[in-house]
Amino acid sequence: MYGRELADVYEAIYRSRGKDWTEEARDVSRIIGERRPGADSLLDVACGTGAHLSVFSTLFKVAEGLEIAEPMRRLAEQRLPGTVVHAGDMRDFRLGRTFSAVSCMFCAIGYLETLDDMRAAVRSMADHLEPGGVLVVEPWWFPENFIEGYVAGDLAREEHRTVARISHTTRKGRATRMEVRFTVGDAAGIQQFTEIDVLTLFTKDEYVSAFTDAGCSVEFMEDGPTGRGLFVGVREAR
Repeated sequence: MYGRELADVYEAIYRSRGKDWTEEARDVSRIIGERRPGADSLLDVACGTGAHLSVFSTLFKVAEGLEIAEPMRRLAEQRLPGTVVHAGDMRDFRLGRTFSAVSCMFCAIGYLETLDDMRAAVRSMADHLEPGGVLVVEPWWFPENFIEGYVAGDLAREEHRTVARISHTTRKGRATRMEVRFTVGDAAGIQQFTEIDVLTLFTKDEYVSAFTDAGCSVEFMEDGPTGRGLFVGVREAR
């Protein structure tokens, strides 16, 4: 998942679906500011190509990223040459400092395979918060919201390239398997590739428990950037 071919078309295809990273980052920053006035540092976990991080870097005195997929991380580093983008796994990263806020957006936490993995990730993120710091996590679907056999199709047209995406999603136990096929056309010809995304259907109660056990109060905000909601926690004094 998240190899070089996908990294190259990632933002184009999601822009065609109406995704607005700038608006989302500003909304998240507002949520953080309401809970921690004066928040001046943020870590964006699973920052991808740095689309949110590029906005966070204008809204916080310090903004850093963490990304496990090398092709995505390289694009983030190219985009933000003065910004630190750490290589790391959200389950067990240790940066040696804390932040006013930590974000984990666009359902990245859903890529973790087990409940223990998800709980470890929430714990690692909470451990990088100052007392009173804010943790914002956008979940994947809850089990009751998943649609078996869901098919999506998108077309992104750019000046020198057209990208088509079609996906089909099925469920096996707690896992959702999304097969995504891309067709990319440009002056060099037409290329095709397939990505298989496996995401886990954690329950709302499981997320809440992970937050509270990591020392954070937690609230769930309906809707959120992609209709899946947002978990917002505040780190309790240690």
